[in-house]
Amino acid sequence: MPTIHDWINNPLGVVDGFFAQSNSSPDWQKKVVEYFKEKLKQNDAHTWVPSLNDVPMHYLKPNSFVKFRCIVQDMFDPEFFMGVYEMNDPTSNSKLLKCGKYKDVTECGVDFNSRNTVTSERQTFYCVPIPGESQWVKESYAGTSQARVVPSTSYAPNRHKRSYEEDDEMDTQPQLMKDLNQGAQSSADSHGNMEPKRQETEAPNQNSSTSCCTSNLDLNFPLPGEKGPACLVKVYEEWDSFKLNEMLEVFGILSVDPALSMIADEREVSSLLDPTEGMETVEEQRVHSPPASLVPRVHMLYAQPLLHNNPLLPPGTLEDNGDYLNSVLGELAAVRAELLTYLTHVLLGDSLAAEYLILHLVSKVYSRRDVLPLGKFTLNLSGCPHSTQYTDHLYKVIQQLVPSSYRLCMSLHNMNNQHMVPRKDYTANRLVSGTLQLANNTSLFLDETQLEQGQLNTTGVQNITALGNLISWQKVDYDFNYHQMEFPCNINVLIASEGQSLLPSDCQVHLRPTLNPPNLEEYLSAVQVAQIPPQLNKYRIYLSVARALNYTISDEITKAVEEDFVDMRKDDPQSMSAEDLHRLLVVARLLSLSHGQNTLSRDGWMKAKQLEALRISRTQQQKCMNGNEP
Repeated sequence: MPTIHDWINNPLGVVDGFFAQSNSSPDWQKKVVEYFKEKLKQNDAHTWVPSLNDVPMHYLKPNSFVKFRCIVQDMFDPEFFMGVYEMNDPTSNSKLLKCGKYKDVTECGVDFNSRNTVTSERQTFYCVPIPGESQWVKESYAGTSQARVVPSTSYAPNRHKRSYEEDDEMDTQPQLMKDLNQGAQSSADSHGNMEPKRQETEAPNQNSSTSCCTSNLDLNFPLPGEKGPACLVKVYEEWDSFKLNEMLEVFGILSVDPALSMIADEREVSSLLDPTEGMETVEEQRVHSPPASLVPRVHMLYAQPLLHNNPLLPPGTLEDNGDYLNSVLGELAAVRAELLTYLTHVLLGDSLAAEYLILHLVSKVYSRRDVLPLGKFTLNLSGCPHSTQYTDHLYKVIQQLVPSSYRLCMSLHNMNNQHMVPRKDYTANRLVSGTLQLANNTSLFLDETQLEQGQLNTTGVQNITALGNLISWQKVDYDFNYHQMEFPCNINVLIASEGQSLLPSDCQVHLRPTLNPPNLEEYLSAVQVAQIPPQLNKYRIYLSVARALNYTISDEITKAVEEDFVDMRKDDPQSMSAEDLHRLLVVARLLSLSHGQNTLSRDGWMKAKQLEALRISRTQQQKCMNGNEP
């Protein structure tokens, strides 16, 4: 059995050690998984595991233990492999049983006629980094890593780890070139030039021709411009428990054997020469068997579903971290007041809009009743200055506060050309990603101030419909050509517009600035610079904790709310509809959570009523001023 320090550098040695005991221990496979789980629990051992998110591929030792923070972008068909095989040992001239689990390539000398061969099945997930993950999140995760990695080539920069963004500045990638020369030359030649850095780390522009969907160099990231690796994750147990778009931290064995590229090329050539050789198309082979230098394989030993990707919080639920929760609850009210002041400055002195922006940022879908998602709070911030400078800065503020976000400029060109809804490509047998394939808790910033007059084409109409369905029902209908498949989501949508948005929203707040700085750009930049990192970290923790708190309403408060509703409708039944009551209850819930309270009080209910009265009064005044506005 390998020493205690070898489980990261030589995990296959651990597996082989347990396999050697398989005759006396039939449940050796379970013991392998338990072994690594226990190792990860000891003394923050998970921080010693190199991460594919922030360590370049050529710094990682093949067949070492790694981790990957990602979402499941696609699920391929199950595949068969040799779980146990027999080989001829030339030194002793005898037969040896070998374990094929957690490997892509078997050793030489396999006896294919052996009766001891065991064929097993595994599932393959195509996983990509969490779309729209903020830079502060990536830097924080990388900063807590204690992994010791060195380049696997003679090129040895003086550092232990480097992010993918920084690695773009490197002049060469020797290991990538080596792998490409050994078996993936055709994949590079298909583009007519050698651009391994862009091909490995950058998502293609989604406005390009759809013909690129079958290219073996398209990493199929949901958002344009994304960087980082895509991985084929091989799953051996309970793959039915995982879901599409689920956030995971995968722990497994890295496989980047160049032979995988040669095998893929041989299969492609054989299928061209003899179409009956296999059922897969050339496009499908390219997608499902890409060069390992571009898309490494990770053989999963353990995967932890991520409830959030905020590195400042402990993993798991708040209930599982009671001591931590108690330590931060007492500070929430003070941090909320500081955040309110900050957002008031960002919103040009409008404290009411800042209040509603906080409520929006702590909202989430906490339950579904039939098709109705409960808890969503899409905010339409109307009255925004028609200036890209303002919406740029507003989005940067959101980006600084939340773990994942994406800004969608709703220009006519983007609406008519972007593919927002994922669709099934039956030729390549894969799900082609779209802008709306996002992880839960992502903040989607819709910049409607960029929308100009013009005609929406078919794609534009489909995109507007998809955004409306996302906002109203928190779902995206994926396009499977012959039918649509509904995928529920939990995405916070903030709409910045000049007038009332053309999209639906749960709440509209018209911006009413009290500040008129002579230079908007300088003012907004100064407001942002004034927030030092420790203060921003307080805001980030506050928002994540407030979102995760459980919430209940006592029977006493429920009865009081019902009586209040009846009283409000006595004089004018039209003054308070059921929809108005629902929104008021949502505001009351979010207001309580934003103050660190997990139940509604009478004071909280009255405060919610006051906020809504101020907002509605302002909206009605604005409608009177703009008679042509709906």
